[in-house]
Amino acid sequence: MVNPRRFEVYLVALDPTLGSEIRKTRPCVVVSPNEANDALDTVIGAPMTTTIRNYPTRVRVRFRQKSGEIAVDQLRALDKRRLIKKLGVISPDAQQRLLAVLSDFFS
Repeated sequence: MVNPRRFEVYLVALDPTLGSEIRKTRPCVVVSPNEANDALDTVIGAPMTTTIRNYPTRVRVRFRQKSGEIAVDQLRALDKRRLIKKLGVISPDAQQRLLAVLSDFFS
């Protein structure tokens, strides 16, 4: 089983979904702390999308030469078996912006 780290991006199989949940296999950023990632069989992930919504709960990011957003409003607990492969890590700047949006989201 993989041992994901915070801010790493994985290709994740999100289906099956219901209603307005982001669906299909897509990149997700691991947002859960490494201590939880080490101890649990799940991680908390935020899906990435190339659809720009400009919501305050979205973080604009450029990853692998594509522009898009990290959808903090679509956070999900993900069994590690859904993580297909590691795609990389978001930039330090994107990490700080993501932490700021997460902080605002839960304040």
